[in-house]
Amino acid sequence: MSATDIQAVFARQVFDSRGRPTVEAEVSLAGGASGRASAPSGASRGAAEAFELRDSDPDRFEGRGVSRAVAAVNGEIGALLTGRDALAQRGADQAMRDLDGTAQLSRLGGNAILAVSIALARAGAAATGQPLFRRLADLAGVSGPAMPMPMVNILSGGLHAGRGMDVQDFLVIPVGANSYTQALEWVLRVRAAAAALCQEAGLTTLLADEGGLSPGFADGAEALTLMVRAFERAGLRPGEDAAIALDIAASSLTDAEGRYVFQRAGRTLDSGAMIALLAEWTTRFPIISIEDGLGEEDWSAWPELTRHLGHIQLIGDDLFATQADRIARGVREGAGNAALIKINQNGTLSGTLDALEAARAGGFATVISARSGETEDPFIADLAVGVAGGQIKIGSVRTSERMAKYNQLLRLEEEGLPFAGSGFIRR
Repeated sequence: MSATDIQAVFARQVFDSRGRPTVEAEVSLAGGASGRASAPSGASRGAAEAFELRDSDPDRFEGRGVSRAVAAVNGEIGALLTGRDALAQRGADQAMRDLDGTAQLSRLGGNAILAVSIALARAGAAATGQPLFRRLADLAGVSGPAMPMPMVNILSGGLHAGRGMDVQDFLVIPVGANSYTQALEWVLRVRAAAAALCQEAGLTTLLADEGGLSPGFADGAEALTLMVRAFERAGLRPGEDAAIALDIAASSLTDAEGRYVFQRAGRTLDSGAMIALLAEWTTRFPIISIEDGLGEEDWSAWPELTRHLGHIQLIGDDLFATQADRIARGVREGAGNAALIKINQNGTLSGTLDALEAARAGGFATVISARSGETEDPFIADLAVGVAGGQIKIGSVRTSERMAKYNQLLRLEEEGLPFAGSGFIRR
């Protein structure tokens, strides 16, 4: 065996930020290099994303155990990859897809295959003596890695906060920042200001899944007003230093008739009314980005949303599910102008890079994103830098699984890499 040949593949069950099981994989190479990675998990999941294989045993971990996925790694996947060259990332990823044999990796589990795929990239980086972000840049064919602009949860509702608010996330983008360090400092100031405003108003400061505050406003405009007040208290100019991004997570609001039900606000909207509501909010507040403003299968209305609000960033998350073919369809039909990139939606690193390329080929912006169920694995920080993703969405500046990624970005900034700033935001 050569030094970069795969000698062993091993997996175990570990636990994510919500205390739920997930898969951690290790890949060891003949020359002594190795890589380890864990798979994240989402709460708001698109129908087209890769399948999470769970045990469905009600007597263990409420059915969420991953022993079957772990067994797949320690059995079929390990046998498949042993002896292969770890530097042939795409070939290994495709071999795992072929072995699974299903469109959404439902036989062996997208969580099993992804953990191995990422661990393989880490092992390859270690074997070649490269920092991980450089290895990822090489795999993506990117010559100029760059520090991303953070997009950070301040207030949360939807499936991230027990539906305490209808809209899933209200986020800050520090658009006036000149460096990643300054951007992070401004975000921390806004988060602290928002917490203080909630306390003064007698609102709860309990944390949502991604560390955002969940004050429980019935009307989205109330949350947007608090965001602006938090910017001002933090000494930042709304719209100039700091702007607002929304994650509507509209698919989670959709009823059987395809309407959007705002339970807290007591409103039910059709697609046209939803577009009108979002348009109204953008005229009243410094909103520059909206994610999943319509549902994942509301394809006929997405072009209308884009015609009305295409002057700001319109991100498809559930709509595209980090699948290159769905992103290409969005480009053809004029559905949005940006794509959220979540590695576990796709299931392999190579497939994720294909989704990134499809977005770039269509002139779409990209946002590298974490999930609500995360681990301490900071992989997406290196991914966002290596592929020059431009923007990153990790979660709020609370809890160690989020801060591990923000802190990794601080380390990567020491490499002297340029800061993407607001130039990668689609406007």
